[in-house]
Amino acid sequence: MTIDTTLDRRHFYRLYGSEVSYFTAKVRPALRAKRVPYVELLATQAAYRDVIVPRTGLAFIPIVVTDRDETWQDTSEILDALEQRFPDPPLYPTEPVLRVLAYLIELYADEFLILPGLHYRWSFPRSIAKARADFAATTGDVAAANKFADRISGSIGFVGIAPQSIPAIEAHTHDLLAALSAHFSAHPFLLGAWPSLADCALMGPFYAHLYLDAVPGDLLRETAPAVCHWIQLANFPDPDGRAEWASPAALAATLRPVLELIGRDAVPLLLDTVRGVEEWAATRPHDMVEPPRIVGGHTTSLRGVELQRYTSPYSLWMVQRSLDAYRALNTAERAMVDAYLAGTGCEALFALRPSLRLGKRKFKLVIEEGC
Repeated sequence: MTIDTTLDRRHFYRLYGSEVSYFTAKVRPALRAKRVPYVELLATQAAYRDVIVPRTGLAFIPIVVTDRDETWQDTSEILDALEQRFPDPPLYPTEPVLRVLAYLIELYADEFLILPGLHYRWSFPRSIAKARADFAATTGDVAAANKFADRISGSIGFVGIAPQSIPAIEAHTHDLLAALSAHFSAHPFLLGAWPSLADCALMGPFYAHLYLDAVPGDLLRETAPAVCHWIQLANFPDPDGRAEWASPAALAATLRPVLELIGRDAVPLLLDTVRGVEEWAATRPHDMVEPPRIVGGHTTSLRGVELQRYTSPYSLWMVQRSLDAYRALNTAERAMVDAYLAGTGCEALFALRPSLRLGKRKFKLVIEEGC
């Protein structure tokens, strides 16, 4: 008897990305934890030309093409869609405090940790050389890879990476590694014994940049072995396993230092970014529906050092995710979150009432309401 081992490839999801892509690293562990049948395809020049740009109108990775020929773009929305279509095992907690923490850590990973992620990749000759080689290996086009690398490395000043800010960025990174090392010595994942949205998001900066890049890779392996083990666990979850998230109280001792770092360094920067978006919106043409990706610049600070940064409306869209998760709770549940975050500095984020609301339409930001 002959056994037919042919797989119907129409049933596979397709992840277009790169091993060293910040946001591809956010989606990959979610697909694996949920046991989604998928293949990962390189974002080559041909993939951009034939698939990524025609389907989204954007030259951004990752994208997911589903077994129904749908196109998912933007990692937050990709993870939302995966949670809806593959609810078991879940990545989004339903317990109120854990749920808000998951969205808060996603915001922090996506919008703040880009600072150490880009700094450690583009401020050191060894890391630069490896990144250029990695890009060329992905695309198969050395000239195009170097052109892309030139564009990215030349833009890091716009996110606030400058000689005067680098000591603060590195101090935050060292403090974060120490806090996470203590936490992962007590818990396998951020919220307990099972990965969550928070772990997927944190894998973006930690796996694709800090772990795989030359200089920060050495830093992690030499100073934070528990963090390195978490990276491996999150990237290769047990497909037959299913553990539980811990209670907020059980996490408090080791997670609170992480939250205090977020509240001290990331929340003020995010609030300044939102204010910058609101100031731009107050003077924008009233018939404008799609905001530009960059709407000027603003001043913020990190550990007493002034940073000049570009202002991105997308940051407000990400802040909205955390605020929406918090405001969807009832009064008693919000009180639980408030009590858990009290004194961390993160409570200032959830007191925010933005004057502008953004949505998404055909993969692009749109202004829904506000000034």
